[in-house]
Amino acid sequence: MSRRVPAVLSIAGSDSGGGAGIQADLKAFARCGVHGMTAITALTAQNTTGVSGVHTTPPDFIVEQVRQVARDIGVDAVKIGMLGTKETVAAVDEALDLLEPGTPIVIDPVMVAESGAVLLDDDARAALAELLIPRATVITPNLPEARVLAGDGAHDAEELARQLHRLGPRAVVVTGGHRDEVTDVFYDGTTLETLSGPRHPDGAAHGSGCTHSSALAAHLALGDDPLTAARHAREVASAAVEDGLRELGEGAGPVDVFGLRHGPGAGAPRPRRSATPLA
Repeated sequence: MSRRVPAVLSIAGSDSGGGAGIQADLKAFARCGVHGMTAITALTAQNTTGVSGVHTTPPDFIVEQVRQVARDIGVDAVKIGMLGTKETVAAVDEALDLLEPGTPIVIDPVMVAESGAVLLDDDARAALAELLIPRATVITPNLPEARVLAGDGAHDAEELARQLHRLGPRAVVVTGGHRDEVTDVFYDGTTLETLSGPRHPDGAAHGSGCTHSSALAAHLALGDDPLTAARHAREVASAAVEDGLRELGEGAGPVDVFGLRHGPGAGAPRPRRSATPLA
């Protein structure tokens, strides 16, 4: 019998421009070799220059989406992205109870779109910290998101990782895209490690956070521990930014996990270093 391919669920919003949200998540899942599923929390009308509208999914329908995939297919890991409202946070909290105990959960606390649109209101932020973050295997805030969640004015990424760990997740990765040096900081209560890589000023970064958190969830589903999964996710996201499609649209171009320009035909990916285990 052939090996079962892990199935990973994205609970997140849709990006009509295809750069971030569930569209980025599904591409990252495929890039990492897992089957992707979705429970859509909101529809957004957006392109590379901005978000013109958001239509939230009824909370009971969010739960029903999760119920159906969990009942039939099973869920080997979850990535949680855009939530928007406290009602959505509560629905996701309820939906997580439908999964097998111990299912890895990665939370990307999406607060602001690349264009600057606010995607998480204050009540939702408080509910996220109270209900969902303590359930997380890994949370992956960028530096501005980490400062908001920490709430006490800390600026150093390593100290922020320590403070956010006190909220209850098993591990924290403060991602480095908003720092002078592109360095992620990992902390699990014992190990504090920095994961460094090159900056790609000629790339495109829309969807990089979604790609990173989804790749991390995929590697947890594949059996990696959180630190190893974070290393793989950092590499996948960095390569996606390097290959980003800057020419698409007038604003921030989308990342590209498949290296679409490098193959002999559309969609043919070039080989990636993360296809082999990292040292």
